Amino acid sequence: MSQFSRDPRQEAPDAPRDADWWATWFWAELLPDWLTHVSDEEGGGVFDALDQEGHPDRSAEKTVLAQARTLFTLSHLARLSGNPALVEAAKRQATFLPRFQKEAGLYRRAGGRTGARTGQAADDVARSYDQTFVILGFATWNAIAPSSEVGAKLEACWELLSTRLTDPATGLLLEHDEVAEPSAPLAPHRAQNPHMHLYEACLQAFKVSRQSIWMSRAASTRSLALRHFHDTETGSIAEWRAPDLRPLQDAMGLRREPGHQYEWAWLLWREAELGGDPATRDLAEQLALFAERHGVAATGPMAGAALDAVSAQGSVVEETFLLWPQTEAIKWYAARAMAGDDQAGVRARALLCLMFERWFAGRRFWVNQLAADGHVIQPATLTRLFYHLALALTEGAGAGLWPGIPRH
Repeated sequence: MSQFSRDPRQEAPDAPRDADWWATWFWAELLPDWLTHVSDEEGGGVFDALDQEGHPDRSAEKTVLAQARTLFTLSHLARLSGNPALVEAAKRQATFLPRFQKEAGLYRRAGGRTGARTGQAADDVARSYDQTFVILGFATWNAIAPSSEVGAKLEACWELLSTRLTDPATGLLLEHDEVAEPSAPLAPHRAQNPHMHLYEACLQAFKVSRQSIWMSRAASTRSLALRHFHDTETGSIAEWRAPDLRPLQDAMGLRREPGHQYEWAWLLWREAELGGDPATRDLAEQLALFAERHGVAATGPMAGAALDAVSAQGSVVEETFLLWPQTEAIKWYAARAMAGDDQAGVRARALLCLMFERWFAGRRFWVNQLAADGHVIQPATLTRLFYHLALALTEGAGAGLWPGIPRH
């Protein structure tokens, strides 16, 4: 044990709990402790969730989403740190993920503890959202241990996503591989989220490989998604469209998630920074401005935190606070700080402290959702959220806002 406690509220601190303190504690204590508890040495991969005491439900299913996100996260942190333990953990994850293959390039939503089929039809569905994280994970792992085998898995996933899981009439991603008539009235609503994460995966693949095809894929994905989901009247991204692509006038159609406004803003800024279209910065600022004006709590224990949902007109729809939107705001502030915006750096550090004080302090690891008064609504420590946390911490460290993961 170092000077940092896993339960920081239970002991007197050795130093002020500013952003530097929390980031150092995160790398020195939380990361190795969490990885020990979430790793499934017997079944393979990682458990999808831990309870408040840090224990997994060993009988619960495992989702390809949690496994793929963890592959990316471990690979990302291994690249930054050179830590052999993280490289080995990422390797185990890369070996486990193919157990979810439905066929070459297509991955089932969920499996049992070992990744085997559960026999439930809903678990055998291949969702476009999940496939984007398979690409994200394999692309990042392949930058650590390049191989033709992983490269083939990566391209096979892209091929199936861009054919089997793409609507030929519009080019938009289908929700899953059982959608037969995408524009039928009872078909699933069209979602922006899979497109955003495919955009992210392509940008990451370009960053680690410098293969121009990935920047081209990123730009095409971004252009298509914005054509259908960018609400130019409000300067925001809509979550859903009707199956026939008409704007929805109900609560789903008017829903805006501040976390996604920040996430899109970060990605658009990132594209420009990686040498893509510089005009994406203007839209990034527009989306972030919508989130700043309407999606941040102004008073109370959660002041400064990103809300779960507002309407297109900016009224609060859900005065609750999931963990992940905080990380997306931090990533945006870090990007702006890197560009020389000192005030954005101040905001990133303040939000990092608020996040740790509300969602982490006094707990074994973290909780998922809080109410407006700060009490816990969803206590589970969800594995898939570590992807958000690791990116927020590493983006802020890259901007010089707090310490990064130690180099080995």
